[in-house]
Amino acid sequence: MISVAVVDAETPGNVGTIARSMKNFGLSELLLVDPPELDPDGEAYGFAGQARDDILPNARTVTFDDIVENYHTVACTATTNEDPANHVRYPATTPADLADSLRDVEGDICVVFGRERVGLSNDELARLDVICSIPASASYPVLNLGQAATIVLYELRDLTVAETQHPEELHTLAETPAVEGLHEEFDRFLGAIGHPEEKQHKARRLFRRVLGRAQPTGRETKTLRGLFRQARQRIERAEDD
Repeated sequence: MISVAVVDAETPGNVGTIARSMKNFGLSELLLVDPPELDPDGEAYGFAGQARDDILPNARTVTFDDIVENYHTVACTATTNEDPANHVRYPATTPADLADSLRDVEGDICVVFGRERVGLSNDELARLDVICSIPASASYPVLNLGQAATIVLYELRDLTVAETQHPEELHTLAETPAVEGLHEEFDRFLGAIGHPEEKQHKARRLFRRVLGRAQPTGRETKTLRGLFRQARQRIERAEDD
């Protein structure tokens, strides 16, 4: 099980935002260390979306010691304090690599986020098991607490979300016969508009390149084929008239 802890948050709205991100990405246990007051009519519940119904009201207030003693911990921080002369004690991972690094961990895991302004202290970081840091611009690497949590929890979705709202394939490519049928209809269209014969080969080649880069779906291929066919038929009827 993966839990989320927020240490000494100053803004109730950020707690609500994190609860909402947890709901988005399949997590349910929210732990709060020295939290602000979370008024059911206030900012936290206003920002929580559907998490106001379960995650936020069921959040548990704990101590930092509780987290250290009972979980395999991931400290999320913008600044790792790691350089050749000064480091806490371990290299940082990134959110993109975090799921793989946690996949074989036995026992409960807790992803820990710190304060809005100063994050987690060096002493706190030293007590946690893993550091995770979001790569960002060196000139301004500090993210809003809610934004940072959303990025990290999104990258953990392979461990926490059994099924998403997406179909298995968002972009199913058209089958080869359908694509070739579109090319054939384009050839007939070129003839119907009277495109010079000596230029038709080049036009067909360019169209094939464009279509290859576009990687159309079956529906897109069918629609384009229908448009070319209708245009050709109208041209042919006009000529007959």
